[in-house]
Amino acid sequence: MVEGKGIKEIGWNLDNSYARLPEKFFTIVDPNPVPSPKMVIINDSLAASLGLSVDMLRSSDGIAMLSGNQMPEGALPLAQAYAGHQFGYFTMLGDGRAMLLGEQITPENQRFDIQLKGSGRTPYSRGGDGKAALGPMLREYIISEAMDALGIPTTRSLAVVTTGETIIRETELPGAIMTRVAASHLRVGTFQYASRWCTVEELKALADYTLDRHFPEAKSSENPYVSLLKKVVKGQAKLIAKWQLVGFIHGVMNTDNMAISGETIDYGPCAFMDTYDPATVFSSIDAQGRYAYGNQPAMAGWNLARFAETLLPLLHHNQEEALKIAQDAVSEFAELYHSHWITGMRAKLGIFNEELQDKALIEDLLNIMKKYGADYTNTFRGLTLGNFQDVTLFGTSEFSKWHELWKARLTRQEHSEESFYELMRNSNPAVIPRNHRVEEALEAAVIKGDYTVMERLLKVISKPYDHSTKQIEYCTLPEISKRPYRTFCGT
Repeated sequence: MVEGKGIKEIGWNLDNSYARLPEKFFTIVDPNPVPSPKMVIINDSLAASLGLSVDMLRSSDGIAMLSGNQMPEGALPLAQAYAGHQFGYFTMLGDGRAMLLGEQITPENQRFDIQLKGSGRTPYSRGGDGKAALGPMLREYIISEAMDALGIPTTRSLAVVTTGETIIRETELPGAIMTRVAASHLRVGTFQYASRWCTVEELKALADYTLDRHFPEAKSSENPYVSLLKKVVKGQAKLIAKWQLVGFIHGVMNTDNMAISGETIDYGPCAFMDTYDPATVFSSIDAQGRYAYGNQPAMAGWNLARFAETLLPLLHHNQEEALKIAQDAVSEFAELYHSHWITGMRAKLGIFNEELQDKALIEDLLNIMKKYGADYTNTFRGLTLGNFQDVTLFGTSEFSKWHELWKARLTRQEHSEESFYELMRNSNPAVIPRNHRVEEALEAAVIKGDYTVMERLLKVISKPYDHSTKQIEYCTLPEISKRPYRTFCGT
């Protein structure tokens, strides 16, 4: 492990609290040197919030660190062990192509994991090369930044560097490493690993660490581990509702891809829905539609049930009582999710107060959208701007009837008409990272070495609620294709 002299000037302030857990939870790893790393993109604002010098990160020492060729002072590179249900089947997993450098303590005393993704083989690589291709790393950068701008909890991307290596997948691709920033990389799968292969004492150590890191206020409750379960249930209910409200499809909601912190993590075959249809699937490996848009809330509930199972020894000394506690906590997810979702849908329609008929009003609109193949984002954008020209359903008799009911609903509020539309502008993004725009940016970057297309896209999606004229070209839909859009994990 090499430490660069100039790296001290970057501003690293690393701690290694995860490495103080029992050794079963990780393996110390040696970085895999790469031949000729080059900076592709760096997240200036994120770097500043972490207390890091952007100029120094762009230096040769900074690039060496972002590629794993050098280590900052205080780093202790390790690969985390975890397990998970992948498409319903349980298996042992772990960081097979990533290493955690440590946790950056920011000037505001916040703690964030700093992880290099695509950094090479680890003991958990399971026969893989541990590398990553440029395209998938840039995809994660784009989508995670879009999610952050939309106000959705997410891991972030600090930088992407190319490695000078050729990665063999279906074809030869340029290699890359992404630096991921996360509240933590604790997953449901981390607890599944502890439940299957660790002692109860080691499971308790993991739970205590999670409480200290994410839910310190729960430590003083009557049973902190019950509080931990309920906190995670609440966080996921809020997160999944936010996904649904903007038409985001994660694509691979395995238990190892559910973060205990409540952040969106692991952007593999993810995409945003254009035409509204609950059955929409983009992932090339999800042949049965397990993780379709409309299934995401149910899948989150299923994952949470698996999380609850891991905590049973900590919830109560009596197994039957522990099971009842777990079931009661997980059963709250559906109601919590629905509450967040319907509140968000009301906001998308400019509704401040509550009426019993609201659910029917919302569902009627969604049914009309599905019937006419309406674009999800543009439908709500059209309602927000009063622009009924470019969405097919706006000219139908069904929509006209619904529109009258909606306008009448708005009048049954004490707020002004301007406040209705202000709420809608703040709740309905004008732009999302549309699939064809993302592919356009990735193709220009990977094949042509042209990053300007991606830079323009990132600038536009950084302010999704602006509703400015500059965004209009990014609101247009792709040309009709006979082939459905497909995304890939990029491993």
